[in-house]
Amino acid sequence: MTDHALRVLRENPHLAELAAFPFDFDIGRASYGHVEEVRLASGGPLDIVAGDASGGTYFVCADGSVLYADSEGSAGIIGTSVDEALEIRIGLAEPEDEEDDEDDEDAPEQQGELERARAELRAALGFPDRSRTELEAMLRAALLRTEPHFVLLNDLEHNAYQLLDTYPRPPLWEPVLASGRADLALLRAGDRTAWEEVAEDAVRRRLTLRAAQFDRAEGDVELLRHLLRYETRSSMTDELRLATVLVGLRGDTGDLPLLYEVRQTDFDTACGLSEIPEPGASAEELRDWARELDESLFGTDPADEPVSTWTDLARDQGMTELARVTLIRELDQISMDQSRLRRPGAPDGLFTAPLSALAQDFEELGDLPQALRAQRLYAALQESAWDRASARHTQARLERAAGLLPDAARTLAAVREALATPDDASLRHWQRTNLGRFIAEEHYLLTRALADAGRPDDARAVLTAADAILGELSEYAASGVRELAEETEARVRAIS
Repeated sequence: MTDHALRVLRENPHLAELAAFPFDFDIGRASYGHVEEVRLASGGPLDIVAGDASGGTYFVCADGSVLYADSEGSAGIIGTSVDEALEIRIGLAEPEDEEDDEDDEDAPEQQGELERARAELRAALGFPDRSRTELEAMLRAALLRTEPHFVLLNDLEHNAYQLLDTYPRPPLWEPVLASGRADLALLRAGDRTAWEEVAEDAVRRRLTLRAAQFDRAEGDVELLRHLLRYETRSSMTDELRLATVLVGLRGDTGDLPLLYEVRQTDFDTACGLSEIPEPGASAEELRDWARELDESLFGTDPADEPVSTWTDLARDQGMTELARVTLIRELDQISMDQSRLRRPGAPDGLFTAPLSALAQDFEELGDLPQALRAQRLYAALQESAWDRASARHTQARLERAAGLLPDAARTLAAVREALATPDDASLRHWQRTNLGRFIAEEHYLLTRALADAGRPDDARAVLTAADAILGELSEYAASGVRELAEETEARVRAIS
């Protein structure tokens, strides 16, 4: 990767003009900036080096890759370096009116001018005379690198640019499940050391169980029993339930004591696996239980799994950007089409839990802007006063964590308004609940954040509101907040 071509263009005005027309790589447009503020979802610098006549922009990323963004909301990697991107651009360029005026008598002359310009610029920049097929293959390889590390976001709305191309990508589950498939093959080979290593590692264990879900073999029962015993260390997980199902599908009544022991691991497993047949059940009862749960929760097609299954496993393996980009695309789709939240058979109601889950997933990834985007939409779609107050409380907490203190103060003001003038009876007893306690806590935490940020007037205003809420709480709810209230009051006095 070099910037040889860019250096030559900057030093030679004639070649720079030639690159700008007819090849639409205009380094003079770099000073214009892009049509809107943008950033990479993965972070990292973006250096504008050129633009084109349609408002598109050429960015250089930290590793030298060139990201092209058009003015209509699409972007993609078009080369591993400026040299490669420009070589591809020059080599694949066609006369501007070729498609519209195929019978134009000037077309041969235009084609000839383009070829002369192409030959001159290639020679000056030291580019080889590659075939169109080779250049198209280079461009395809570059474009396929766009996700997950080079996804462009609007820096105000935080939505992602669409891909420039329509090349097929592997489904998310393929890269996520790859190591689990490898470990499953390792266990099937009978290496007892590998059995212990995989079973001891919670992530490898979960991935291997997922691989076994989609590649079921009769001879897997012993390794499944082994993984099941170890999965109890994680308490009630989806993979624990999966392991019990995969074992139970064999219909071996000799497994009933093991399954009962797993169920009795702790309170959560006792609740989550309460339907497991007890010792003494028949093989048919065991199989029926496992088959029913398998059909309702699992199955054999990874494409049928909720996307959260794969984003969670991607995150746990350190595939952070893969998880992030998938979640951003999911949120973008919901934001653009809220009908995706409609329940089947209930067209008048929205099932908003996916937005709350997205907010939580983004927060766990440390991506507070995306968490806030999901949470704000979630709050806006709540129908009851209770749900709106609860959602806005979470929104205020995220705004405080993101350093958006004035936004958090405004959101808490909306929470107080909902408490004071609810439009239904759902908040009738908020003073006696954990919601009331949490709202009071968030007021005090924001007060401290404002004080620490050197905003004493704002801190005092929120403190006054916090004390008023505390005064309305029941003794039980207030008891968990008083220590924080006293510490916060002392902090505000210290800056007054």
